[in-house]
Amino acid sequence: MCPHRGSAGCRTGRPWVSALADLVLVLHALFVGFVVVGFVLILLGLARGWAWVRRPGFRYAHLAAIGVVVLQAWFGLECPLTTLESALRARAGQAGYGESFIQDWLYRLLYYRADTWVFTLLYSVFGTAVALVWWFAPPVRRQPKINRLD
Repeated sequence: MCPHRGSAGCRTGRPWVSALADLVLVLHALFVGFVVVGFVLILLGLARGWAWVRRPGFRYAHLAAIGVVVLQAWFGLECPLTTLESALRARAGQAGYGESFIQDWLYRLLYYRADTWVFTLLYSVFGTAVALVWWFAPPVRRQPKINRLD
């Protein structure tokens, strides 16, 4: 029972908690998109000569993002965004999937059913691919422009 206004109050009295859970889910989707689409853009950019895909800031952020995912998988840790969203949904009185339009569609994109070892393997292979691209096409710092009067 909700300590504020009864069990119904927890479901309807705090719509901002549900909206916050949706926001966390959207941020989670953006994070996944950054990792996956970022890698595709790096490969495409290397093939097409796009200089921005070799900028250190972008590449360090991308490597760190997939590194965190791989380490969480190896240590059997749940993603903190998943944990936060679940806690917010529970606080809003929501049981799980399909409670809102955003939640329903993003769950379909983000969550798949498989054994934990399958995800650990996939994340590790993807992380290895990112590391190999880093090794063979490392980030490049821009050279400062020098105004010479030669």
